[in-house]
Amino acid sequence: MSMHWPKLSSDQIKFRVFEALKKNINYREAPIFGLPGTYLDAEVFDNREAFLENAPFLSTFIANPNHIGVHTFGETDPIFKGTQKIEADLIRICAEEILCGSHNEQDGYVSSGGTEANIEAFWIYRNYFLRSYGCHLNQIALLYSEDSHYSIAKAANLLQVKSIVIAVHQETREIHWHDFEKKIQMALAMGIKYFIVNVNLSTTMFGSVDPIDLMTTYLNQNDLIYKLHVDAAFGGFIFPFVSPDSSYSFKNPNITSFSLDAHKMLQTPYGTGIFLIRKEFMQYVCTHEATYVPGKDYTLCGSRSGANAIAIWMVLHKYGSEGWKLKMQALADLTSNFCSQLDQMGIDYFRNPGLNIVAIKAGFISAQLAKKYHLVPNEHSENIQWFKLVMMPHISLDNLSIFLAEWESERQVKC
Repeated sequence: MSMHWPKLSSDQIKFRVFEALKKNINYREAPIFGLPGTYLDAEVFDNREAFLENAPFLSTFIANPNHIGVHTFGETDPIFKGTQKIEADLIRICAEEILCGSHNEQDGYVSSGGTEANIEAFWIYRNYFLRSYGCHLNQIALLYSEDSHYSIAKAANLLQVKSIVIAVHQETREIHWHDFEKKIQMALAMGIKYFIVNVNLSTTMFGSVDPIDLMTTYLNQNDLIYKLHVDAAFGGFIFPFVSPDSSYSFKNPNITSFSLDAHKMLQTPYGTGIFLIRKEFMQYVCTHEATYVPGKDYTLCGSRSGANAIAIWMVLHKYGSEGWKLKMQALADLTSNFCSQLDQMGIDYFRNPGLNIVAIKAGFISAQLAKKYHLVPNEHSENIQWFKLVMMPHISLDNLSIFLAEWESERQVKC
């Protein structure tokens, strides 16, 4: 596995970001007359040099660079070339060093979140099928499991393609293989010829990981025409570090794109999703009408905050590849220890060992205790079957001990 980006000191990070800002054109110093943008309002946002001299992210936030477009190929806006170059480096780290892509063989951008990144992928594939095969819209379907994030169904609705939803086993959360084969055969009989396939790394509620090798083996053996996207919005920044030998990387030729979300494991601000895709596919969503944008626009959102890309880049370099691996392994170990406690208590739960999500059967914990500790139900109704706990960095051993002691007391009273 190729993970080797360096750890940088705070001073090194600060230097790199401020150097990038110097390469941007400053609204205060240059006659920028044509852009409908400027630095953040100084009456509201403190822009004093003494306040910002040790704050590279806030300095970028206030400088307000627009990262419209995609900066891994072609022409980009020279006004913000410094920070756009950092975003391109960030995409390289994610695609090549975390997800093992070949050098300079992936494109991508920092999106508003995993939802946008997922929709971007499916938008590309729909257009790819329409243009490359000359097919009709009703011949394309989006295939995904019932545990997939709601953004997948949203994408099918927006793009007006048919949804094929695969059932899962309610205890193991594994794809129901008979239903997988049956639904595909039914789709073929209905005239579906082209499949957009979403696989999960991992599901939001359960932390379950789809069996990508089984799925692609079936698709390939049956000569089906498909493009496969990995929704790694939750697992993308932890699973590769805890389970480094999986098939979930760009080394797998069956995968064309990934979505990731930095606002989860990386603790960056919301609005820091990441979309990654192999070269030559962004062309299918080029907005040629964006004639005033250097290099055109290929994204769903258009204008984007350059500060969000800086935030992700800063976090990754603060730890370096080795430091990040240690941090993610610590979260996985904490989750494993918690699950060992659940085993001793006789609690039924689901957990993939490569993730930090634990889904607890609702019958083993009261709704009151779940509410007190803000566990998330599988649905907000009277039919709650699971409660989810996510082991994030703010959860301490002390907090967990108090929670487990309270839970054990509750169970003893019931007995």
